[in-house]
Amino acid sequence: MSLLSKKIDFMVVLEVKGANPNGDPLNGNMPREDYNGYGEISDVCIKRKIRNRLQDNGKEIFVKSNDRSDDGFLSLQKRYENVFGTGKEEKKFTDKDISKMACEKWMDVRSFGQVMTFNSRSIGIRGPVSISLAKSIDPIDIRSIQITRSTNGQETDGKKASDTMGTKHFVEYGVYIIKGSINTFFAEKTGFSDGDAEDIKEALRTLFVNDVSSARPDGSMVVKNIYWVTHKSKTGDVSSSKIHDLIEFSLKDGIDIPHKFDDYMIGLNEKTMKEYREKGVNAEIIEGI
Repeated sequence: MSLLSKKIDFMVVLEVKGANPNGDPLNGNMPREDYNGYGEISDVCIKRKIRNRLQDNGKEIFVKSNDRSDDGFLSLQKRYENVFGTGKEEKKFTDKDISKMACEKWMDVRSFGQVMTFNSRSIGIRGPVSISLAKSIDPIDIRSIQITRSTNGQETDGKKASDTMGTKHFVEYGVYIIKGSINTFFAEKTGFSDGDAEDIKEALRTLFVNDVSSARPDGSMVVKNIYWVTHKSKTGDVSSSKIHDLIEFSLKDGIDIPHKFDDYMIGLNEKTMKEYREKGVNAEIIEGI
């Protein structure tokens, strides 16, 4: 498979209905929001979901969550040592060898990069795929409800334990946008290919498949559209900032508070996109699953 030949930028529009897209552990696991009330999803959370989808699609992943470990290793160090060994066995590899082999073996390392700090090693690998914090397009409304369970977690001599009570937080409704890019120069260093870019695109399209929990019931989070923008050149014909600014959104006439995706008008600025097409930029619109 050939190395990535053209720079790529992308925007992913996703819908949240009665779900907690990314809880903040420092704030009682409430949905993340900025100081102005706009919802946020961390880049780490998004990359975790992409890794899960890549793993579901048969790709080798280095950073696996423990509940998805399919190789028997519950730490990154053990997974690393299974490939490169320890002591004399590991010392036969140079840092360059380890970087090259890690990129070849694990797609998430090849895509996002990784810092290998095991057994006195310190190897930094910079990946070509960068993803920013996702933001909601309007301030979000967070609801909190008290929940109970019908049985005690521990014996309490017939009395009701305190652990039967809890609180659940969720976003009533919100539309979020993820923005990202794929850099050809870092792709050359990690071996990231055009085929890998297609795998990332498919992972984004199906981002919330097999991502069901009490905080995110099935169907409560869905990818609506992906704007996949391909440049003619390796360096890019327009800056990523300008590409990401192409996406526009507004409420339809007569709608004050959005309750469904059709309450919005969301798309690319066609006038500006026409100018960019003349420079060799092509935009593909892909529907989520």
